[in-house]
Amino acid sequence: MRPDIKPGATFPDYQLPDHTKTPRRLSELQGDDPLILTLARGHYCPKAHHQLQEFRASVGAQWPFLSDSERAVQKDLDIQEYTDPMNDPLIPHTLVLKPDLVVHKIYNGYWFWGRPSVYDLWQDLRDVSSEIRPDWDLSAPGLREAWEAGDLSHFHGWDKRDPEKLAQLTRDRERLAEMTRDAERMAAVIPDVTETP
Repeated sequence: MRPDIKPGATFPDYQLPDHTKTPRRLSELQGDDPLILTLARGHYCPKAHHQLQEFRASVGAQWPFLSDSERAVQKDLDIQEYTDPMNDPLIPHTLVLKPDLVVHKIYNGYWFWGRPSVYDLWQDLRDVSSEIRPDWDLSAPGLREAWEAGDLSHFHGWDKRDPEKLAQLTRDRERLAEMTRDAERMAAVIPDVTETP
């Protein structure tokens, strides 16, 4: 792997065709979420195929497969597996990327046990998410107040919701609060029938 590709660096925003031959940029696929990028030898490698299927099944993920028939990524990242010149494969790598393609962690999978387990990736995603998501810990100071004030900017995904549905949610929340206040007022004026004189 090129020496400049390390934790904290920005990974190149490669554009490659997906399984439908549509050109896709990594940044487009990532959006503002963490990204697990697996640079694999392809379907012909049983170890790589097994690892991808295991991870995909464990998280219920659906993702595109990008193709690099010209081996441009292999050449650019300097990850040719030079011990197999006949097939010219790449050295498998898995990268965990923060938003904006910032490298969090790199796994070198030349040896199978160098590849991350599902549990390794869970931990990496936990670390990245806790760093980038203000709502990772809902007990953090100010979050409840922001939610109750209708400021949803701190809550991942809420900014992508349908504004009409969000407005209805706010109205429903206000109506519930009003009903709660009404019930409390009624309870204050109705004598408690369980009280003994």
